[in-house]
Amino acid sequence: MKNSKIFSINGRKIGPDFPPYIVAEMSGNHNQSIEKAFKLINKAKESGADAIKIQTFTPDTITINHNSPEFFVKGGIWDGRKLYDLYEEAHTPWDWHKKLFEYARNVGITIFSSPFDNTAIDLLESLDCPAYKIASPEIVDHELIKYAAKTQKPIIISTGMASKKEIHDSIKIARKYGSNEIIVLHCTSSYPTPFNESNLSTMNEIKNSFDIMVGLSDHTEGTLVSSISVSMGAVLVEKHFTIDRKEGGIDSKFSLEPQELKELVLHANIATKINGKPSFMPTHSEKSVFDNRRSIYVVNNILKGEIFSNKNIKSIRPGLGLSPKYMSNVLGLSASRDLKFGEPLELSMISEKFQTNLDD
Repeated sequence: MKNSKIFSINGRKIGPDFPPYIVAEMSGNHNQSIEKAFKLINKAKESGADAIKIQTFTPDTITINHNSPEFFVKGGIWDGRKLYDLYEEAHTPWDWHKKLFEYARNVGITIFSSPFDNTAIDLLESLDCPAYKIASPEIVDHELIKYAAKTQKPIIISTGMASKKEIHDSIKIARKYGSNEIIVLHCTSSYPTPFNESNLSTMNEIKNSFDIMVGLSDHTEGTLVSSISVSMGAVLVEKHFTIDRKEGGIDSKFSLEPQELKELVLHANIATKINGKPSFMPTHSEKSVFDNRRSIYVVNNILKGEIFSNKNIKSIRPGLGLSPKYMSNVLGLSASRDLKFGEPLELSMISEKFQTNLDD
């Protein structure tokens, strides 16, 4: 896919050659307090996150106020909750948006959002939102993806519950309508996600199938899965974020606290370095212990012309002499000079010549 390796938000380049991009998802953890929202922005910045993300919807832009059974959540941490009431509690008031964007910019952290309809994108465009996240349930809303793509802003697409065909279609539409910067986030849309349903290998399948950069929208508890995902190729990780889980909040069960977010930033950066690049040479730190390999040494005094045997040469540490793989070739040959106990054996010490470029 064209330009599949280009991605940046607010000038911060994102990709395999850069530190992982960590997004702290505020969601509804502000508990309808703008002061708490400000505090979340501050704590995300202090914890080292690259961005704070909000969600832009109202109950009326995402559902209707209806009492039939299909409008109630079944199972999970929100079991029995009416959709309308849940979204009323979770939404970020639209009249906060300008204040939150200004506050984040003053603090020095990127802020962007997940829009859930076209009017949300209109609001966010008026605030110069630098990127858009398409939430997992909206991956099938082609009109929303099309409208977001027309802004020509970077787009992040979550894939919870999505089939491979649905992922393909969402990428195709985003490309067709103007987005040249797309990251696809593997996601399991259960809250919290059981560790055994993380299925991180899906990231490579997405990456290879669509020639696109991948990341993780992680709803597991803790930081382990997110950190591992970076070692498996995630260039962007999104985690829900709260000040204190004890204070409650609609997403608090699977949200990180500030110290945990700090740990994620640290561990994700370490995970990137762990990956490194394929190498079959000694690393810088290995060079100091490279001599701990075995080599052939003189273990008894040898006179010039004397035959090498298992009694006068041996494979031992350190590795300053001839490689032990040549032991069978040396045995039976003769010394070119007198050799002393403790000398590393070298080719010049052997009278006869033999093939040293042996196949293993």
